[in-house]
Amino acid sequence: MSVAKKSELIEEIQKWKTMRNAIILAHNYELPEIQDIADVLGDSLTLARAGMATEAEVIVFCGVHFMAETAAMLSPDKTVLLPDLEAGCSLADSITAAQLRAWKAEHPEAVVVAYVNTTAEVKAESDYCCTSSNAVQIVESIPEDQEILFLPDMFLGSYVQRVTGRKNMHIWMGECHVHAGIRAHQVESMFKKHPDAELLVHPECGCSTSGMYLMAEGALPKSRSHILSTGKMLNHLKHSPSDEFIVATETGILYQMEKQNPGKQFVPANPEAVCPFMKMTTLPKVLDALKENKHVINVPKDISEKAKRAIERMVSIG
Repeated sequence: MSVAKKSELIEEIQKWKTMRNAIILAHNYELPEIQDIADVLGDSLTLARAGMATEAEVIVFCGVHFMAETAAMLSPDKTVLLPDLEAGCSLADSITAAQLRAWKAEHPEAVVVAYVNTTAEVKAESDYCCTSSNAVQIVESIPEDQEILFLPDMFLGSYVQRVTGRKNMHIWMGECHVHAGIRAHQVESMFKKHPDAELLVHPECGCSTSGMYLMAEGALPKSRSHILSTGKMLNHLKHSPSDEFIVATETGILYQMEKQNPGKQFVPANPEAVCPFMKMTTLPKVLDALKENKHVINVPKDISEKAKRAIERMVSIG
């Protein structure tokens, strides 16, 4: 796309955004041009809170389907638009409401903690939702003698279990195919090439659990290895004196890291860690969403009412 065409699209988007009294929310993994037009850019928790706080009548959600569902449930008086209905999530697809009901039947006394990367139907069967930035705090808020079912991400679940020391926590064996593809050997290889770098690891990554053990064993430097959500990664960079970072998460975050920290070097642990769903939203699709009301996200009232309790707990903690 030419610079002139891009500029024309952005001008049209701004015009229609004003006409519709709309706000654009975008996840940190979106395309650079989408990040640049966002009124609020952040991780799932930041965007959920922004959707609740805005006085805009229309929310254009540049992310994936479950995020737009969450915004619609938290802001039932607003119109929530998802520019591309095909923007799904492999992690959210790894468990269904029927599977969760069956799991709950095996553990009738357990409390269910569901990562936000789940469908509305799964959230409706859950007691708490969490994001990667507050999962530890959510679990710590639950009495220690309470059995917990954590779903669907096994890497985040293993990380939370390790940090909290919970022995009565059962973990669903789901994964994000992008984060699961980032392996410990790739991180070790990058450290050999960049021995003075800091390591930033998203807790969904396949390397996160093994990375914690490598840190404990001294194979990775504890003082320079950090397991953080995308939002906390960006905050960490504001205060870090380091000039070089190995980043183990979806590569979309690198754009914002470089933009906010000129002069510092960011190296992806796996350059192929790209989520195709997060790249589906484009400037033309955002414009079409605003002009044609595409695509309105609605959640059935009975499901929304059940799910909202778990989501509100997520938003209130951390």
